[in-house]
Amino acid sequence: MAGLLAESDRKLLLNLLSTCTVGPLEAASVAEQTRMWLAQDEYARAAEAIGLRRVRHASPPLAAVTRPDVPLTVRDAARDPSFLSQQPSLVMRLGAALPVERTVMFNVHLDTVSGMEPVSFNGSRFTGRGAIDAKGPAVALLSGIRAAMAREVAVGRDIAVLVQVVSGEEGGAMGTFGTRPLVESGFVGRLNVFCEPTGLRYLTRSTAAMTACVRVDGEGAIDDRPDTGHNATVLLGFLAQHLAAELDSGTRPGRVCVAGLHTGDMHNRVYGSGRLLLNLSYATSSEGAELEQAVAEALRSGLHSFATRFAGSREFGRTAADCAAITTLEWHKRGLPCLRGTEPWAAELLERSGLRRWPDDEPAFTCDAIWMDGVPGTATAVLGPGSLDRNNAHAEGEFAELAELEEFASAVADVLIDFVKDCKDQPNGNRP
Repeated sequence: MAGLLAESDRKLLLNLLSTCTVGPLEAASVAEQTRMWLAQDEYARAAEAIGLRRVRHASPPLAAVTRPDVPLTVRDAARDPSFLSQQPSLVMRLGAALPVERTVMFNVHLDTVSGMEPVSFNGSRFTGRGAIDAKGPAVALLSGIRAAMAREVAVGRDIAVLVQVVSGEEGGAMGTFGTRPLVESGFVGRLNVFCEPTGLRYLTRSTAAMTACVRVDGEGAIDDRPDTGHNATVLLGFLAQHLAAELDSGTRPGRVCVAGLHTGDMHNRVYGSGRLLLNLSYATSSEGAELEQAVAEALRSGLHSFATRFAGSREFGRTAADCAAITTLEWHKRGLPCLRGTEPWAAELLERSGLRRWPDDEPAFTCDAIWMDGVPGTATAVLGPGSLDRNNAHAEGEFAELAELEEFASAVADVLIDFVKDCKDQPNGNRP
């Protein structure tokens, strides 16, 4: 619906795009130091102007990042007290603190990947880092709430609206110190919408991922006597191909990314140490558990194959003999939940609001919606304008069309009004 983003909304979005909110795990230089407090405060003031109020604005507690399922990169970064202090999350509420049955929650993240982009608006297109992922949707969300209030007085009176504005979605943090603490604190609704680019198709699935590190810790050597050392480059290169073949996802929903192979940069020495990284997504928790076992087994068989292949080799015989002893498997990330499906009533509501379902045969993606898995009495969907690839999210030239942001704002308004209708039909908030 044209005209939903007022001049104040456009100004807010341009200001947010100009404010660096690169996640610390993503920052490439001190020039990208995050100003998340400032960005969230400006967003909060815009939300207050239409009637929402702040109920929480704080950095996460240290306990949020000391759990065993928190990615290793996060745990390591949190050793610096300034890390968490720069990562606040904001919760806004429209209306009174009503029961979950009469509450809709929207979650949106303001942190971005690295690489600040030129900011502009040419009358129809916003450009800048976060334009589609997800500062543009964040601003459009407020426009949609405002439009719903104008059309239906029960929004904010008979139903409450929660807005989570989080840090820690990008950089592999997986929402462990942003969204998860808010969900566990009870800032949820019966319907929960995570604002991510989906082409305005509602998605009720979200994958998770695990990161494995195959590490070789051996002894190096000079190039004149390569046989005296352990050649981590040859060993890890062999294992990269073996693991790629053994873990090829085939028809499995999740994907396998073999990457991050590094031993050294010189041509005239044997590197005895190095590492290989694998990122593995999965669609269900059981698939994740099976995949974890498959990685360990594939590594064992790969080491056996390497030892057999290079046994007796002049240059690589020592590496073959010791490969199992000098190779270890470390997990930098594992044990995260997946979101799988939603309640039928929620799908019916979203479709009554004019939204299409994300095709079952199209892969889902990972986002903070995973933390709604298993929360009783709730339904969750991922929904937003644009697409990660078409709108160049995480890439050069990220953009959001004004028309697609306004279309999302209209969808937000329709969802809220249909939620009001459901609550009126069922005074106790419970559908049969």
